[in-house]
Amino acid sequence: MTAPRPSLARVLRPLAGACLLATCAMVVGAVDPGGSALAAGVQLRPQAAGGRLAGLKKEAAADVDSMRELSQQMVDQIFSFAELGYQEVETSAYLTRLLEKNGFRIERDTAGIPTGWIATWGSGRPVIALGSDIDDIPQASQKPGVAYHDPIVAGAPGHGEGHNSGMPLQVTAALAVKKIMEREHLSGTLKLWPGVAEELGGGKAYFVRAGAFKDVDICLFAHVGNNFNVSWGARVGTGVISVEYLFKGEAAHAAANPWRGRSALDAVELMNIGWNFRREHLRLSQRSHYVITNGGDQPNVVPANASVWYYFREIDYAHIKELRGIGDTMARAAAMMTNTEVTWRVTGAAWPQHFNRVVAETTYENIKSVGLPNWSQDDIRLATAIQKELGQAPQGLLTEISRLQGPVPLENNLGGGSDDIGDVSWTVPTVTLNYPANIPGLPGHHWANAVSMATPIAHKGVTAGAKVIAMTALDFLARPELVQQAWDYFKNVQTKTQAYAPLLDPADQPLVTTNARTMEQFRPAMRQFYFDAAKYKTYLEQLGITYPTVR
Repeated sequence: MTAPRPSLARVLRPLAGACLLATCAMVVGAVDPGGSALAAGVQLRPQAAGGRLAGLKKEAAADVDSMRELSQQMVDQIFSFAELGYQEVETSAYLTRLLEKNGFRIERDTAGIPTGWIATWGSGRPVIALGSDIDDIPQASQKPGVAYHDPIVAGAPGHGEGHNSGMPLQVTAALAVKKIMEREHLSGTLKLWPGVAEELGGGKAYFVRAGAFKDVDICLFAHVGNNFNVSWGARVGTGVISVEYLFKGEAAHAAANPWRGRSALDAVELMNIGWNFRREHLRLSQRSHYVITNGGDQPNVVPANASVWYYFREIDYAHIKELRGIGDTMARAAAMMTNTEVTWRVTGAAWPQHFNRVVAETTYENIKSVGLPNWSQDDIRLATAIQKELGQAPQGLLTEISRLQGPVPLENNLGGGSDDIGDVSWTVPTVTLNYPANIPGLPGHHWANAVSMATPIAHKGVTAGAKVIAMTALDFLARPELVQQAWDYFKNVQTKTQAYAPLLDPADQPLVTTNARTMEQFRPAMRQFYFDAAKYKTYLEQLGITYPTVR
């Protein structure tokens, strides 16, 4: 019979001195997420866990440095796949193969999503989830390191949000932590998971509903940025519900017998006109936008079918539901005006984000320890060139880390973007680490945001971010009281007056065929440009790009 694996706290206790002994004495044994460490008077701010923990964190950072080439290969490989939401087939296959080779157990088809998966290693508590998004942006194909628009495949999708970098960061961090856990025979479980179809608000709420986080103690999420950043409390921005309205009418010859037709496209246009008039009377914090996904077949046929896809964004759950209700009412009214029928389907949802104070403060201490990468003159030249190309003030790359950001009062939140990490943040203590792999002053969701994402800027940012994640994971493995404090904040502050209720209805299912036709169109041409790490050291080398290439 195998002896039980000791917790990291027990390994450290004999070596960390009286301070660690006093701190850990409260929480010897298994972590109870329902504990009340804060109520017992434990301070929120993390305290030093002793020299042994500091040594292990230093070792993890050095191990991350030693994996720079692997990190770079992962970043470049996923950049070259450039897959849209729900079609991240190559990306998921590549990552799961790599993790399986390193001893992780893979559960596939998470929440009924073919590109969803969870990779697990270890046993016991705490359970630490490491995640990041993997999908990309339509029509954002771009050669890396080139400071003007130059697509790899014209019209194809590309990583114009930088989602090719986050999972390489998390994999690198996990391998460094796993190495220490194996050597020290430490208790704890690592779970890696991808943010599928984040740009559609598509994956995480379904993961939550499927119970993917039911046994997780702490979630460390990572998202590309142009600086190190972490925050706690309610965030600036919105939640969202994404709805497609499908109108059905009657076809007829548009010239010979138009009176016999009932135009579904008329209904779509009337709904959009109504919504645009209503905007004046909506709250300043709302954001709403739409695209017509089906406008009919050809002009001489009265459109029997037409559809429009809306994003309804607001800053809290109640107003998201209210905004969506207005949309439903307008759709029904448009159908009545045109004598057509309407149905709808939810295509995604995301709660407003609320991050955990304890996890954020712990993470920020490690950000301060790691610091920003050392940018080369070539890195700065690329950044300055693309900023000038877009008519922005040339500021280059950032050299000072952001401050730790606290809560944003609801009355000061004037809206903005959404991210379905919000649903996870209302399920388990969570933070998002923004890491410095992109260039300041860019528009987002744009080819320009792909310029840096397979260059030394992204490679350095991923290595720095992986150090922060690895060190933070070790903090929570080493100090069970931090896990208790994180759950105390979650239960007694965050969810004291606001409980999580899904924006998804029980019947809503992930629309996993979304973007399939686009990828079928472009993947054959894109496949010719997949990164071949066996032949080339970097994707820049494979594409024959001089770094940087500027006007």
